[in-house]
Amino acid sequence: MNKIYWIASYPKSGNTWIRVFLTNYLDEADQPADINHLKGGPIASDREVFDRWAGVEASDLSAEDIASMRPDVYRQMAQHIDHPLYLKVHDACTRNSEGDLLFPPDITGGVVYIIRNPLDVAVSYAHHGGRAVNQVVDDLCEPDGHVYENRERIGRQLPQRLLSWSGHVLSWLDESGMPVTVVRYEDMLAQPAVEFVRVVRALDLDLDAPRLSRAVAFSRFASIQEQEQKAGFKEKHMRADALFFREGRAGSWRSGLAPELAHRVISTHGDVMRRFGYLDEKNQPVF
Repeated sequence: MNKIYWIASYPKSGNTWIRVFLTNYLDEADQPADINHLKGGPIASDREVFDRWAGVEASDLSAEDIASMRPDVYRQMAQHIDHPLYLKVHDACTRNSEGDLLFPPDITGGVVYIIRNPLDVAVSYAHHGGRAVNQVVDDLCEPDGHVYENRERIGRQLPQRLLSWSGHVLSWLDESGMPVTVVRYEDMLAQPAVEFVRVVRALDLDLDAPRLSRAVAFSRFASIQEQEQKAGFKEKHMRADALFFREGRAGSWRSGLAPELAHRVISTHGDVMRRFGYLDEKNQPVF
């Protein structure tokens, strides 16, 4: 049996960037990897993957039934694959009605959890879905937040519980009981080589300095953005009003988030923001 490594994050926190780096690292090629053909496996909530391994179509099941079956779907995958999987995850690490974690520790090799300043997440997520930023702030602050929860029709992804932004972070870091390596988006911007070394080690890959240097160079935000401008990106939301790889910087909230919305995010998530260095001792944003 092989292991599954979860690359987990709240949406628009740098998950895809990690996967671009991972593909470049695994490829060992002399040119950047195609961002539309990323390695490691599908998103963990992929409906077609669930249907194939569960042996039943998700459209015939309730959201509760799907959650009940997901742990065993991942166990089936781990039992039958001949190589490790590195699966993108946007779900919070919650339990189903039977009390089982959606992402079973017994087949988990490790977790890379990417965290990003929720003030910037709000702006980026709004552009990603072509939505008003105040609606996204509502989602960030919703204790039982969900995505893809269409009771009439299941699309390409399964229903996913996000919880609130803080709830999502804590579900993986404090409540999963699994080995978790936390990577801040802002640190990836400031010192990508250092942070990507931590990613390589968390995924139990052999560390090779030349491969790392090449993969970091091929995964620079400007290079990824240029690819998307030329060929598009298949994971871009159909309602997006900007590139998927839009800016790649910290602090965009200062010009994109109204003061009252920033205050709401800080008042709701201040404890977790301080814990990870997003607020100083005076409760002022650092980034």
